[in-house]
Parts: sequence; C-alpha cells; structure tokens
Amino acid sequence: MARQVSFLEESVSEISAPLAHRMRPKVLQDVAGQSELTDKNSWFAAMMGEGRAISCIFWGPPGVGKTTLATMMADAAGLPFTHLSAVSAGKAEVQAVVKQAKQQGQTWLLFLDEIHRFNKAQQDVLLPYVEDGTLVLVGATTENPSFSLNNALLSRCRMIVLKALESTDIESILKRACQHLQQQSSVFGVDADALSWLADNCDGDARYALNALESIFESDANKRWSQADVEKQSLRRAARYDRDGDAHYDLISALHKCIRDSDADAAIYWLARMLEAGEQPLYILRRLIRMATEDIGLADPKALNIALDAHRMYEILGSPEGEQGMFEAAIYLALAPKSNAAYMAEKGARRLARETQQTDVPIHLKNAPTKLMKQLGHGAGYQYAHNAVDAVVNQQHLPDGVNAELYQPVDRGFERTLKERLVWLKDRTLRGGKT
Repeated sequence: MARQVSFLEESVSEISAPLAHRMRPKVLQDVAGQSELTDKNSWFAAMMGEGRAISCIFWGPPGVGKTTLATMMADAAGLPFTHLSAVSAGKAEVQAVVKQAKQQGQTWLLFLDEIHRFNKAQQDVLLPYVEDGTLVLVGATTENPSFSLNNALLSRCRMIVLKALESTDIESILKRACQHLQQQSSVFGVDADALSWLADNCDGDARYALNALESIFESDANKRWSQADVEKQSLRRAARYDRDGDAHYDLISALHKCIRDSDADAAIYWLARMLEAGEQPLYILRRLIRMATEDIGLADPKALNIALDAHRMYEILGSPEGEQGMFEAAIYLALAPKSNAAYMAEKGARRLARETQQTDVPIHLKNAPTKLMKQLGHGAGYQYAHNAVDAVVNQQHLPDGVNAELYQPVDRGFERTLKERLVWLKDRTLRGGKT
C-alpha cells in the first residue's frame, strides 16, 4: 500500500509540473532540431556515450534545448547538477556550489542560464574552479558570447551554437504533447492545421509552443480545438528582438547590405521587420542617413537629402504616419547609383592626417591677419582663384613631401561628372595652367 501511495504522489507531482517540463526529452535522440549534436555519430553523442562532460557554452535562441542538453550531459557523466540563473544568482551562489563540491570531493556540473548577465568580475570567479576541475561549467546564452563573455572564460569552454527549431520539429513535439494530455482527458484534441498554426507562430521556441498548448488545454480540456479556436485563444508570439542584442544588429546589418546591393524589396522587408519588432524609428533613420553617405555619396548627392527629409518627416508626424518616409527613403537609397569613393577618401584622409601631423601648412596658405604675420611671409604668393579666368589656380596645397590622390570617383551617377572634372583639372595642371 505504501508503494501505491508513493506512486500516486509522484504522478500528481508530474501532472502539476508545466507541460514543457513534462515533455522534456529523456534521451539524446529525442532532442529536436539539433542533429549535429544528437546524431549517433556526432562528437556530442560519442562524448555522452563515454560518460564525459565538458565545459561549454550553449548559444542559441530560447526554447531550443539548452537546459535539456545540460541535464543530459550531467546524467551521462554521473555528475551532481545545479541550475542557476545569472539574472538572480551571483558570486555567493557560485561559491556555495563550489563549497559543496569540495566537501563531497566530486566535480559538479553547474548550469548557468543567461550567463551573459554575469559581469566581468562575476565571470572571473568561475575561472579557477573550471580550471582545476571543481566545476564543469555549462553556460546558456541568447546573446553573442564573443561580446558578452570575457576571453579567459571563452578559452576554457567549447562553443556550441544551437539553431532555432523548424516548424516541422515543433509540430512533432506538439503532437507528442497532445498524446500526453489525452491521458488526462481522452476527448481533448487539436486539429492538424491548428497545430501547424501554433508551430508556425512560436518563432522556433518549443517551450513557447508547449505553453500555448497547455493554455488551450487548461481553457477547455473537453473539446477538439480547430484552427479558428486556437487563433482566438492564442496570441502571436512577439518577434524575438532585443534592441541591445544580436537580433538588433543582425536586422540593421541586413537592411544596410540590401540597400548597398540595390535590392529595394529586401530593404523594405528588413525595415518592416525592425519596425514590427518595436525598433525605435529614429535609430533606423540615423542609419539610413549614414547609408546615404557611406554607400551612395556623390554618385547621387540627393540621397542624403532624401534621408534627412525622412528624418524630419518623422520628427513632425511621429508614428505611424511619419514611418512612410522611411520606406520611401529606403527604396530611393536602394535604387540610387552606388559609390563609396567619398567614404574611402575620408578614411584615407584621416590616415594620412595621422601620419603627417607634424608637417607645416605651406606658407602661402597661412592666414595673415596681423602685420607681424605678413612680415613673416604668411600668405605671400597666394593666388586668388577667382582672379583666374576659369577660377582654377595651380599652386601647392599639401605640406612639403605629402602627395595623395584621396578621392577616386567611380564612373556611376553624378560621380561620372565629377570624374570628368578631375580629369580636366589634372590635364590642365599638366599643361601648366593654360586652358
């Protein structure tokens, strides 16, 4: 009888746990979407088969199996397991795990979720214990570790990149979860197209999809749910986006590159993605202004004005009306002739300026506002361009010993005209200034 009570208590506990926890895979081959790790011939499967665990960083979006893989690794290696979140834990909690490990004389697997939330000092606390084998550190992060983790910690951990799950993977997980829930209510069911809709609208996050399914079950476990019913019950998952995270930089990079590559359709798609995710329009507008100068420049001088006008339009109208100008600007910038000649000229000029900071201004270019300066020869021999017939003079403009052709216009757009002008100026110089 005592055994039966224990079994019932265990069953009640299992049922009360969140569905996502109950559906957590127990064996590696049941983990969805990470075939490079779960395949029987993979290095990860071989390591677990040997009963080993390594310090590593799981980098990937939410709900792709980071916690599950860490738990499996600890079980395979027979290591005690502690799960901490860097959001709430700190140095004291880490040292408590270390103390317990040392007291038992056994290596401990520390799973540190959101490890990017640890600052440098907190990360440094982990180093000696990872180094001496007290801890096997398994970190989980949704942020780029190369930006958020220090090099010393990264050098001691293997980087494992996890991908967002495909809709087909999540649909398979949901089907298994439905079968699990039918053990509690045999009449409960979800139509196939409804499961597909859930899988398509969870942004690759299996945990989110399972939570949504559990919400449906709790709402009415005694019906079969159609797609229309599921859509009414569920909210579409907000786009996975953090204004300070990787998605922020990845999307603006995509927008910039599509404008540079003259793909207007792709440019306004990525622009829309950013706005729909909640990006600040003024941030995007500042980047459009930068694109106008970096990638178009003088091939189409109007591009900068278009970008500035879009910025001004948004300042006047705000959202959503003011956002229309952003799309107009993005289309114009994408279709404008491209040149980075002015951008490269700037970089070259700055580099040359750093290298020649000690050189003096040619004396005829120096200002001479006082009698003493005139006596010292400042401005002597300067040729005033407007006195020339074509307003061009041939005189030294760079310091002694400094020669450079920094601006190299391309043969596109208005820069073609500027290039012709440069050719004429050089030819005129060779002919000694005669027209």
